Amino acid sequence: MDFESYIRDVADFPKPGVTFKDITPLLNNTKALTAASDALLNMLEGVHVDKVVGVDSRGFIFAPMLASKLGAGFIPVRKKGKLPYKTLSEPYDLEYGTDILEIHSDAIKKGEKVLVHDDVLATGGTAQAVCKLVEKLGGEVVQCNFLIQLAFLDGAEKLNGYPIRSLLRY
Repeated sequence: MDFESYIRDVADFPKPGVTFKDITPLLNNTKALTAASDALLNMLEGVHVDKVVGVDSRGFIFAPMLASKLGAGFIPVRKKGKLPYKTLSEPYDLEYGTDILEIHSDAIKKGEKVLVHDDVLATGGTAQAVCKLVEKLGGEVVQCNFLIQLAFLDGAEKLNGYPIRSLLRY
């Protein structure tokens, strides 16, 4: 399927000079949504996964679907102050600012195999912070999956050593 035809560019969002890759047209089309979910699952062929981490907020769309199909648990990683239980925190930089991500302190057991999923790999700060949180809890990141990789922003360099897969690359 031509996933690129379902991605909309939004100029100057969230700030001037940034072109946002909007995935909502893909999500709004049943065939594209199903095909994307299947393609993301196929990128994990032969990879054992105990937990799937979805990154706030668009990572929450596909991560639970993947977890269900893999027979794995789903873990939300959220922005600071959004999780109700004890958390670990990790600051990160992104292409248009800084923030803090949190994970529940009991979300991952030592040695569990973890898939990290988000919608876009841009500068890599968000995914790098998530990988650090997973490892602080004793988990092993087995792969980082994205719908879109913005290769021109060199985010993969921050994820050196982690397998990275994406449906689309710009």
